[in-house]
Amino acid sequence: MTDQKIWTWDQAKEQIAQFRAAGKKMVFTNGCFDILHAGHVHYLEAASQLGDGLLVALNTDESVQRLEKSPARPLQSSNSRSRVMAALGFVTGVVLFNEDTPKEIIEYITPHILVKGADYAIENIVGADWVLQHGGEVKTLEFVPGYSTTQIEKKILTAHGL
Repeated sequence: MTDQKIWTWDQAKEQIAQFRAAGKKMVFTNGCFDILHAGHVHYLEAASQLGDGLLVALNTDESVQRLEKSPARPLQSSNSRSRVMAALGFVTGVVLFNEDTPKEIIEYITPHILVKGADYAIENIVGADWVLQHGGEVKTLEFVPGYSTTQIEKKILTAHGL
């Protein structure tokens, strides 16, 4: 069941410890993933191939609102976004974070590999210094052009004359 892949911070930390003990690597990425689209799937699938498991940290509803992407965001609740993310076969686990950045969760769980989109320079990725100092890796992945939750939201609003 998908709910078994939605973890607390403690469960995520324990899973990473189990991976480490088994000589495996957990990949970590984060985001809102408000409307899951083909660009997200491509990115997440590519991230999952960098290690033995993929942990996705999702912004809570409150932290999405603080990002000020749009007054309507998030379009889906944390529960809905978590369940959809957990349903992806290449996602090992999902964890929520309420902070403005994933710095605290990264430092709490210390993933093996931290991944963000190529729109970030490695030195600007939150938590990169921590992961590198603890023997991990930081990688960036290219996005698929033409996919954006903001673009989808605008298309829906335009179609409804809003």
